[in-house]
Amino acid sequence: MAPIINSISPNQGPAAGGTAVTLTGSGFTGASSVTFGTNPAQFAALSDTKISCTAPAGSGSSVVTVTSSDGTSNSATFTYLPSPVVNSIAPNQGPTAGGNTLTITGTNLSGTAAVMFGSHSATVTGNTSTQITVQPPAGAAAPVNLTVTTAGGTSTPLPYFYIPLPTVDDVSPALGPSLGGNTVTVAGSNLSLISTVRFGSRTSASISVVSDGEITALVPLGSGTVSVTATSPGGTSLPGVGNPYYTYVGQPVITSLSPNQGPAAGGNSITITGSNLTYTDSVRVGGILAPFVAVSDTKVVAVAPGGTSGTVVVLVHSPGGTSSASYQYTP
Repeated sequence: MAPIINSISPNQGPAAGGTAVTLTGSGFTGASSVTFGTNPAQFAALSDTKISCTAPAGSGSSVVTVTSSDGTSNSATFTYLPSPVVNSIAPNQGPTAGGNTLTITGTNLSGTAAVMFGSHSATVTGNTSTQITVQPPAGAAAPVNLTVTTAGGTSTPLPYFYIPLPTVDDVSPALGPSLGGNTVTVAGSNLSLISTVRFGSRTSASISVVSDGEITALVPLGSGTVSVTATSPGGTSLPGVGNPYYTYVGQPVITSLSPNQGPAAGGNSITITGSNLTYTDSVRVGGILAPFVAVSDTKVVAVAPGGTSGTVVVLVHSPGGTSSASYQYTP
């Protein structure tokens, strides 16, 4: 009596073959061949009712039969599933901490069983035949192979790059005007791929990467002391690492000079009263640098240099700008 196939399990597998398949039925003792379409399969008749075989490579739907000296069995159907193909990963880089969202596009992606980043599996959050969304696992700062596995097999790997977290160690100069518009140098590490620099909650309108350890950034307007952070595919630098702070300085204002006149020989003290005077870095009287002390945010005391009789300009300068007042040299 010819063999009879009652069931085949599993009834599908990858086009590359290699699937372990079990046939159940009767009349398997003395089986001489098992074929998938026209392709012979390696097999072992475990009993008169069970055969274990390995599916050969193939495509589409294939007829499976068992042949013995008594004849050829009825047929069962085995479906070859196409291998998944990954065409792109967007973005193809992300932080070492993982957890970001990326989109994998390709074909034959339905029923994804696993997305691997090297030897670590990702969390799949969406899956269609042409697209997968995943959250990568954590990984070391290095490229890894990304593969997608379905019942049809495993895709050819594409590279994914883990990017280290940037750090900001120093901002120079660390002071500047409230209106912004000046350029500062930001020093740190892992800065090559920086896309955004923020001063507090405000974003710099222009940045330039000098090296992996240095960038320049145009300062936006602001106030007070703020953290300077840098963002790359590796994430956003953490405030508190190094000295990543920038202080906005208001433009100095002079409201009075006391006295507002003095001898041409100089040497007398001038009390400059006003506001935003804490960060005063120079005082000039008639264009000549004068020794000074910033006593408070509202008071600077300067020593008048020598000059010529007449009215001159007193200039108070700080990182916030310049303010002026008139002073009279007397004979």
